[in-house]
Amino acid sequence: MMSCSRSLLLSLLFCCGELILAQIKYSTPEEVRVGATIGNVAKDLGLDVSTLINRRFRIVSGAQDALFEVNPNNGVLYVHKNLDREQLCDRNGACLMDLKIVVENPLEIHYVTVEITDANDHAPSFAEKEKVIEIAENTLPGARFQLPGARDPDVGINSVQRYKLSQNDNFHLEIRDRGEDKIPFLVLQRHLDREQKTNHSLILTAIDGGTPPKSANLNLTIRVLDINDNRPVFSKEVYSVVLQENAALGTIVTKVQATDLDEGTNGDMEYAFGSDINSNVLQLFSLDGNTGEIRVNGQIDYETADVFKLDVQASDKGQPPMTTDCRVIIKIQDVNDNKPEIDVTSISSMVPEDSKQGTVIALISVADIDSGLNGKVICSLTDNVPFELKPSFKENMFSLVTKEALDRETVSLYDISITATDRGEPPLSTFKSLSIQVSDVNDNIPEFSHSPLELYLTENNVAGASIISVSSSDKDLNDNAAVSYRIVREGGHNDIASFLNINSYNGQISALRSFDFETLKTFQFQVVATDSGTPSLSSNVTVNVFILDQNDNAPVILYPVSSNGSAEGVEEIPRNVNAGHLVTKVRAYDADIGYNGWLLFSLQQVTDHSLFGLDRYTGQIRTLRSFTETDEAEHKLVILVKDNGNVSLSATATVIVKLVEPKEAFAASDVKSSAKVDDEDNVTFYLMITLGSVSVLFLISIIVLIAMQCSKTNDYTSKYLQETNYDGTLCHSIQYRSGDKRYMLVGPRMSIGSTIVPGSHANTLVLPDRRRESGEVSTAFPRFL
Repeated sequence: MMSCSRSLLLSLLFCCGELILAQIKYSTPEEVRVGATIGNVAKDLGLDVSTLINRRFRIVSGAQDALFEVNPNNGVLYVHKNLDREQLCDRNGACLMDLKIVVENPLEIHYVTVEITDANDHAPSFAEKEKVIEIAENTLPGARFQLPGARDPDVGINSVQRYKLSQNDNFHLEIRDRGEDKIPFLVLQRHLDREQKTNHSLILTAIDGGTPPKSANLNLTIRVLDINDNRPVFSKEVYSVVLQENAALGTIVTKVQATDLDEGTNGDMEYAFGSDINSNVLQLFSLDGNTGEIRVNGQIDYETADVFKLDVQASDKGQPPMTTDCRVIIKIQDVNDNKPEIDVTSISSMVPEDSKQGTVIALISVADIDSGLNGKVICSLTDNVPFELKPSFKENMFSLVTKEALDRETVSLYDISITATDRGEPPLSTFKSLSIQVSDVNDNIPEFSHSPLELYLTENNVAGASIISVSSSDKDLNDNAAVSYRIVREGGHNDIASFLNINSYNGQISALRSFDFETLKTFQFQVVATDSGTPSLSSNVTVNVFILDQNDNAPVILYPVSSNGSAEGVEEIPRNVNAGHLVTKVRAYDADIGYNGWLLFSLQQVTDHSLFGLDRYTGQIRTLRSFTETDEAEHKLVILVKDNGNVSLSATATVIVKLVEPKEAFAASDVKSSAKVDDEDNVTFYLMITLGSVSVLFLISIIVLIAMQCSKTNDYTSKYLQETNYDGTLCHSIQYRSGDKRYMLVGPRMSIGSTIVPGSHANTLVLPDRRRESGEVSTAFPRFL
């Protein structure tokens, strides 16, 4: 049925590490039925038939692809449309159809060439049904007369192979080969006698070499004329000339010339094209019948035809006229008048940003229908793109591959231009734009804007309320950028993070309990941000929490304290003491710090304002003057102790001052000394416990602050020095730095130029930046009075 020759050019090459190439050649006759099998491409290539559909086994090249299709179920290449060799390839020697077949995963490109062989589907034909030839009766035997040749669209053995002439006594047939054509000549065998026979009727038969052979007939009428006994003769039997493509209209191609030895009208020449010249050729060239000049009459295109063969006949004007003929061969010289053409076959519209170097993006084929250097094409890409063109083993075939790493976060879309330039003079170029979208992979971790984070949280916060919101950003897209949050929990009874809750979607953190500054001054925890990519990526941030003090503790009276626990006491002093005598000292303590713990003393009630004075800072009660005989022997003093919080808290102590005679005072002091020993011992014991507890808490705070400072990127230092102006007042001040500001939690002494931060409950100061003078942060140790 058909000859499916499998000339397997399995030149398996590895292009860019992944691209597999092979070439197969089949042949099939024209005019086979649609659906006829040409060959099993999958079997010839050694492909697994069961994987063809998943690997997208298909033809991807050219307009001629519609002639053939492949069956992805079995790998068979079959005829899709009617194959007419004469329509596809005209009279070219070999009719080759190039196909490009692609399978994926891994990518393989195979080139299949199908040769369409000629079938004897056309019979020879003459341009006209009848030919009249006039021959003078005195024409000598041996004279030759060119006859019209038959045309057959088939090629090779199926074209015209021979001619035969009907049986007669006066003429025989002679065949001459002119290139690929066979030209029939009628040869006179003996003299003609017009008086005996004026016309001779013959049949010329053209026969091709097909099986069975096909033929065509031409009726020849020979008219015998009277004498014009010299035939014109051309200077050349074959004229050969080169004409440049796109020659201007009217350009002289060549000039044919014939001579006749006769004189007068019998020697005058007239020129004409042969009767069997194609009508399309007559539209391209014109012949001056008087001069023999052949001129350009239409558009000469090398790509349409690269050679023209014209038959020119010269005849004299004698009666009867005598003719001769010659052939003019016009070879067309190509000029660079066609731009290259670019065909792009995209493998994928999206390229992952983690694609390896050498990944094939698209297949590029270029073509230029010009010949020679005019058809040689150089292909190039836009500069500064991470792609390059890799040439294939087949000329003018390229693969567009990655040459370096891609990063979608830097460039997500590449608009590249492919330039194809031929090597003609001047060169012609074609440009083709190609958009390459880079798809996202999860290669970026979530990033926090600041690390670590600092939170200043006022104590006694509402349980369940939000205290801070953390957020991070991810440069990736979609799920790769969808971030969820969680808190790192260490477990255990003392894990503060267990009292925190975080919204995994928006990073809103709430405290499940209320914090007490006096119990906990600072802590830290870690928040982890995780994206939704596969595999997921995460990062964490440390949140340092500083608890700020509120005035939630009232002053506690340490002295005087009675045996029943009330803040009452009795002091006996001699009546003869002088002004300024220290009667007693009220001692108090406030668990708060700063202004909240800064205590002031005042006399709320006194029997005689002229006798006693109270130092508002130290709580010392002194006499203002000497006692007189008229002064009462017992005085009641009520002392109010209050802190300096926004809403101050207070406590009162009552001191009963008894005036005694000097001798009684000494005796009483001896009696009371033994009684007060136990009470003083108890007070001292409680005082030592309080001092020890506060000192331990203070040392822990110092250690925590130093540890946090060492872990922070901001460079700040802190030292704790005893306040040089300490005057015995219950005072606690601490300085610290956050960012570019300095803060101080202060007692009664404030630096000049300090300002109170709004909303700080008046116990936090912002200090001028004196790091250039001193990087020290000072604190006054608390004392109990």
